[in-house]
Amino acid sequence: MHHFADRDLVSISDLTKEEIEFILAAAERLRKNPAPDLCRGSILANCFYEPSTRTRLSFEAAMLRLGGSVIGFSESNGTSAKKGESLSDSIRVISGYADLLAIRTPLKGSARLAAEASSKPVINAGDGAGEHPTQTLLDLFTIRECQHKIDDLSIAIAGDLKYGRTVHSLCLALLHYKVRLYFVSPKSLPLPEDIVQELQRRGIKFSFHATLDEVIPKADILYMTRIQKERMQEVDLENTCRLAASQLGEAKLNLRVLHPLPRVDEIDVGVDNTPHAYYFEQAQNGLYVRMALLALFLGKL
Repeated sequence: MHHFADRDLVSISDLTKEEIEFILAAAERLRKNPAPDLCRGSILANCFYEPSTRTRLSFEAAMLRLGGSVIGFSESNGTSAKKGESLSDSIRVISGYADLLAIRTPLKGSARLAAEASSKPVINAGDGAGEHPTQTLLDLFTIRECQHKIDDLSIAIAGDLKYGRTVHSLCLALLHYKVRLYFVSPKSLPLPEDIVQELQRRGIKFSFHATLDEVIPKADILYMTRIQKERMQEVDLENTCRLAASQLGEAKLNLRVLHPLPRVDEIDVGVDNTPHAYYFEQAQNGLYVRMALLALFLGKL
């Protein structure tokens, strides 16, 4: 029996493969069989010190659809952080008001600090250039949904590999599966060396490429990401990671294009009208996965 109640989820590495699979199965059950009273009486604190649309709103919607309540904030300017209060002090106070906290901050490592300060479970909703484990869970859910499996897939990951926290968490999760990875990024934004070394250590086959055109014919999944301009002083915005519908002519019929969103200019809107686009379905799946996470970490499922 898997035990999630009263635990924290800071890194995707906090979960075993069996626990990941259990969460994905729970999300599927809740999608098929809604449970509107499952978390009645429970309170989620959404502590978002950094802008968010999908993650924040899907956490809120997930809790409301489970019958619970939501408190919180969507920017740091309306909190005592503006007065100089430390993150640790804020989280210690907020954990007295809620049963579970979802936190997003601009600083890598701050989710771990929050988890140490909180008396209630903390779920990392994105910590700077660190990780985004709940996004990765919905990514895996989506990959399985559109490809009917995760093992034996060829997955291309393109964009900002250096600062893209969704990329970091996804790579760590895929260590559990038999996949072939292709990486495409501007030269100035490569995959962090510690993740490269971990992929090598675990025997995952991967390679680096200069353009999307090199990998599109080989891929079952093309995972696009935006350039994280807010996390860098200067960046050479190369054209290596911009996708147009015309580039999909050589793609496999089963290729699906994913993106954690928001997109800027890395996916042309013309791609939306192709059978390969799957990023809006991916965003919808965030609701079901976060419903499962809330229910499990509150000990309700």
